[in-house]
Amino acid sequence: MFNREEAEKLLRKYNTNEALIYHAYCVEETMRRFAREYDHDETYWSLVGLLHDIDWGMFPEQHCKKAPELLAEIGADESFIHAVCSHGWGLVTDVEPVSFMEKVLYTIDELTGLVYATALMRPEKMQGMTVKSVKKKWSSKGFAAGVNREIIAQGAQMLDLPLEHIISLTIEAMTEASGKIGL
Repeated sequence: MFNREEAEKLLRKYNTNEALIYHAYCVEETMRRFAREYDHDETYWSLVGLLHDIDWGMFPEQHCKKAPELLAEIGADESFIHAVCSHGWGLVTDVEPVSFMEKVLYTIDELTGLVYATALMRPEKMQGMTVKSVKKKWSSKGFAAGVNREIIAQGAQMLDLPLEHIISLTIEAMTEASGKIGL
């Protein structure tokens, strides 16, 4: 299994935009937080989160289709590749999220974008952010219009977890990583 240093090197090889790197960090730390909450392998989950958009920077038109080839460069196994590809289910791939980890990734990929956008509108950024403030922004369709709220809701349903709990863990993760993600 590859380590985080190798994973980040690969991420930066194919993604040069710092906003994409920050997004990868947001998803990495949120996956780590969910793994901790549900007693799973934090390192593995966080690496899946870090590399989930490995092909987006250079190959956006082949998103989740080019990923297996790129992940092979560091020896990612089939389950890792399946997890990465499953986050694009119904949008760019027919690889369905099956495991709990894959369903979390599917759900929080878009959610981290909404939380990040919410933080950018606040003078205190992540500090003191509440589920209520994110839900208020959720309701404003013009706010972070690129965030697919239907996917977040569908993911929460697949996980059979309250949306508020998912948002809360995401806020916790991103608050802990605020320095790392530019907030």
